[in-house]
Amino acid sequence: MQVVHEWNTAVHVQDAEGDPRRRALTLDELEAFFDAADNRVARIRKLGRKGWLPAYRDAVLFKVAYGYGLRRNEARMLDTPDFGRNPHAPEFGGRGVCNVRFGKAMKGSPPKRRTVLTVWEWTPEVLAEWTEEVRPLLASPGNDALWPSERAARVGLAQIDARFAAVRDELGLDDAVDFHTLRRSYITHLIEDGWDPLFVQQQAGHEHASTTAIYTCVSSDFRTRTLRQALDKTMKTALAAGEGKR
Repeated sequence: MQVVHEWNTAVHVQDAEGDPRRRALTLDELEAFFDAADNRVARIRKLGRKGWLPAYRDAVLFKVAYGYGLRRNEARMLDTPDFGRNPHAPEFGGRGVCNVRFGKAMKGSPPKRRTVLTVWEWTPEVLAEWTEEVRPLLASPGNDALWPSERAARVGLAQIDARFAAVRDELGLDDAVDFHTLRRSYITHLIEDGWDPLFVQQQAGHEHASTTAIYTCVSSDFRTRTLRQALDKTMKTALAAGEGKR
């Protein structure tokens, strides 16, 4: 039996993230991925095949997983009542928070819960269209699973992986790009957009800031902007000090 400490937990995460091919998607790549998933729905529906409903589900699942920075099983286990209002962001209506009930747990512990706040206005819109217009065509009565399957109450992990891989391969992305890439991209994009690192850490459900840092794959443009801002701030401070001595 291994005793879990902060240092060896971080090592395990670092090992998992150590493959240099594991990275965040750029915003252009992410948009292309979502567009490709949407286009699969349109193609299947145009051919008159039944599979457009599961394809639609998968396209929305990918967007929601990114929109809240969710792990694969966290996203899979969502139910329709898991969303609620954020009194500090009424513009999001009844989808201002996402209550994650099946977060990653330490070995031998129950799933960790956390509340993830909605940060992008498109996320509630995507959810509303799915839950109100399309999901009822696929879900059986009394089934609260957000992502029902045509053969089961809830879509399976293997099915999610297969659908993700199909879109990834269609775009010619490296096979190191997997479902977890959406979470990695969410964390990175929030940091690049200037969100407070502590807020990002809490959104991701990381106990330690070091774990969030391992997941962050900021672009060279972001590093250049950060350097420029730091240099400008230093120069401004130096000039102000010089003026004060005159």
